[in-house]
Amino acid sequence: MSESHGRRRHALRAHLRERELDAMLITDLLNIRYLTGFTGSNAALVVHAGDEPGAERRTVFCTDGRYTEQAAGQVPDLETVVERSSAPALAERLGADAAAHRRTGFESHHVTVDGHEALTSAAGEAELVRAPQLVETLRLVKDADELAALHRACDVGDRALADLVAAGGLRAGRTEREVARDLESRMQDYGASGPSFDTIIASGANSAVPHHRPDDTVLAEGDFVKMDFGAHLDGYNSDMTRTVVLGAPAAWQREIYDLVLAAQRAGCEAVRSGADVREVDSVARKVIEDAGHGEHFVHGLGHGIGLEVHEAPSLSQRGDGTLDAGMAVTVEPGVYLPGHGGVRIEDTLVVRSGAAEPLTMTTKELVSV
Repeated sequence: MSESHGRRRHALRAHLRERELDAMLITDLLNIRYLTGFTGSNAALVVHAGDEPGAERRTVFCTDGRYTEQAAGQVPDLETVVERSSAPALAERLGADAAAHRRTGFESHHVTVDGHEALTSAAGEAELVRAPQLVETLRLVKDADELAALHRACDVGDRALADLVAAGGLRAGRTEREVARDLESRMQDYGASGPSFDTIIASGANSAVPHHRPDDTVLAEGDFVKMDFGAHLDGYNSDMTRTVVLGAPAAWQREIYDLVLAAQRAGCEAVRSGADVREVDSVARKVIEDAGHGEHFVHGLGHGIGLEVHEAPSLSQRGDGTLDAGMAVTVEPGVYLPGHGGVRIEDTLVVRSGAAEPLTMTTKELVSV
């Protein structure tokens, strides 16, 4: 993916020039991975605004001696400095050539107060300027390589859940914890390095708790079983929620399920390029409110997903901005009846100019197992 990383660095340079910055010191490891492909645990990166693709003479990567060979393989197109204190080492280089780095942005949302003092001291006459969320702004719209990675991660989740159901893994007598471990193991069998987040398996009354942690609760006939899970694969994450019933659904279960499904479909239909994120939330929320369950939908409709499970944009009443083609988002309304049970249905989608493209493909019809 080195070509993609080079294109991303070049796109960042346009943002730097708009802000009259000579360079950017990047310390967030996920942003470094996005711009270089490096997956180690210690690194820093300086991207110079004046460099051009194929001639990145002042763009410099730094890591420590543990990752010398890894860096050679993952970041072959940049000069690499080997130094344990990666960010201060690059700050010193900025100061040594202060004329070329008069105004250098840094990730003020990521650097601590003490870290900023150390970087400022090391940079000398090279001024460090707050430049929060610049790389995250680029990460909002996914490129073709990222969308392919998201598709693979979502496919792993779909296949693992299908196998779990086919093998009888959702049945009365098992504990929530056993089901969670089983599902995570199946995702790893399909290539995931691990779950995207702590898997949620919530049965019976626990399904009314939006982020219930699996415990030794035993699944019982007649329970709702809510499963919120994802696969971490090639650095990217999937996120899907499905709710099933053990045995024949009761009338109240079918009523709540159909309501959430209607809201989820409305939300998915509202996801398209140019849509206001708050309006997308409102479209789905109104379906639930009109049915008298507004107080039982207690969270936002969805969120961006990519290198992080939860990233911008936020599809909620507190969100800001509009959707652009190429963004990846979740749509996940829920209705939670305390002490009784709850339903959430969630898909990962790619924003398009027309109808959104779903990446999670498991059926959303009410399944009885």
